[in-house]
Amino acid sequence: MNTIGIDLGTSSVKAVVLSENGELIAEAGASFDVSRPHPLWSEQTPSTWLAATDHAMNQLRERAGSAWQQITALAVAGQMHGATLLDAAGTVLRPCILWNDGRSQAQCAALEAREPRTRQITANQAMAGFTAPKLMWVKEHEPEVFEKTAKVLLPKDWLVYQLAGVMSSDCSDASGTLWLDVARRAWSDTMLRATGMRAEQMPELHEGCDEVGTLLPRWTRQWQLPAGIAVTAGAGDNAAGAVGVGVTVPGTGFVSLGTSGVVFVATDGPKPNPDRGVHTFCHALPGVWHQMAVMLSASSALSWWCGINDSAPEALLKTLQPGAVRRDAPLFLPYLSGERTPHSDPRAQAGFIGMTHTTDRNDMSYAVLEGVAFSFADGVAALREAGPVPERLLAIGGGARSDVWLQLMTDTLGVTIDRPSGAEVGPALGAARLALRGRGVQLTDATPPIARSFIPDASNAAALAERLNRFRRAYVPLRQLATEEKS
Repeated sequence: MNTIGIDLGTSSVKAVVLSENGELIAEAGASFDVSRPHPLWSEQTPSTWLAATDHAMNQLRERAGSAWQQITALAVAGQMHGATLLDAAGTVLRPCILWNDGRSQAQCAALEAREPRTRQITANQAMAGFTAPKLMWVKEHEPEVFEKTAKVLLPKDWLVYQLAGVMSSDCSDASGTLWLDVARRAWSDTMLRATGMRAEQMPELHEGCDEVGTLLPRWTRQWQLPAGIAVTAGAGDNAAGAVGVGVTVPGTGFVSLGTSGVVFVATDGPKPNPDRGVHTFCHALPGVWHQMAVMLSASSALSWWCGINDSAPEALLKTLQPGAVRRDAPLFLPYLSGERTPHSDPRAQAGFIGMTHTTDRNDMSYAVLEGVAFSFADGVAALREAGPVPERLLAIGGGARSDVWLQLMTDTLGVTIDRPSGAEVGPALGAARLALRGRGVQLTDATPPIARSFIPDASNAAALAERLNRFRRAYVPLRQLATEEKS
């Protein structure tokens, strides 16, 4: 028995085939772009996701060989918070407003004023990236679309709807909407009313390992799969990534260097710290929750820098030495899309500080990696205010392939970071494990083999601490300058 895991990311779809004994048999992917039609906006057309999934699945079939005909189930993980609006016929009404869209900050303030218990019910601070403020923005600025909205689906749930014909969600992904009572793992009528929404506009709620339907015949024919493939509810990308590397036991954790950055810690109950921008969500498995510090620019900051230099990440990174602190390099504040933890500031802006005539491209490349690591340090500090952070963290995401970056991360955070095998396909792997769990096979707590461990180098601690202190002091004046320019 084999399963398929699909990860609908912000810039690509990844898909894997997993055997019931946990062997990664094949993987494939397809990329797509983000539309930014106005400042702070970030959107995608959902049909793009389906086309990319079709492309990835056809590749996956070719690479899986005979294992393809032993597939019995699939699950989808995906980017969180996106607002995909459907009319009564199930037709998409407008491009999906993505997680890193910052247009609805005013609606966040209005929501918390309208419902003072927002943080108590949802265990989170209202932020522009979350789904509910997006619908408040649509109601105000696109009332004709709001009136036609019969259902709101998160990105991966829209993809499940296309694949299985059911409108479902899971508790981990739903936690990022601000419509979920996170402690009760149920939709909150109070929060729905506060945003002008109704319970019938929400999809049916499940745990991540629940089977919600079967793959439609159109896709079994298209992808040459056996009939009757079960479709599992799936999970938000970070919860799925945690399942993929076995971070499902309270007290375990990981760091994710994907498009965004995440420090994720599994807990035995909701332990919120919303005032510092810490996210407290349900995990993808029953009876488990998790906390996250979320940084909006991680690998996307490196991609931005590589685009400016017309260079591949590998080419820039190979010029840097692991463990070498560039004391004279400029500082880089990585707030290209605003920031969540700890600033909760969608209008925060990025910037290089401290350049001279001697500054070269390698200095600036190092500064980008270091700035992301420092942003992670801010997130870890916020997490520690609510509870302990593990002394060892697993690393997942595309950025986890970089030895230079992971050594800089471990030196900055002061914790050991382990890179497991298959780190870059964590959410897809987790989705495949959830599909196995739905079939009765328990692999969700299994940790993949560790490919390499990165141990903090004490000789770098003082230099990094001094630079981190300057980094933190730079945020306030840079934010004030940006505010003055816009006033």
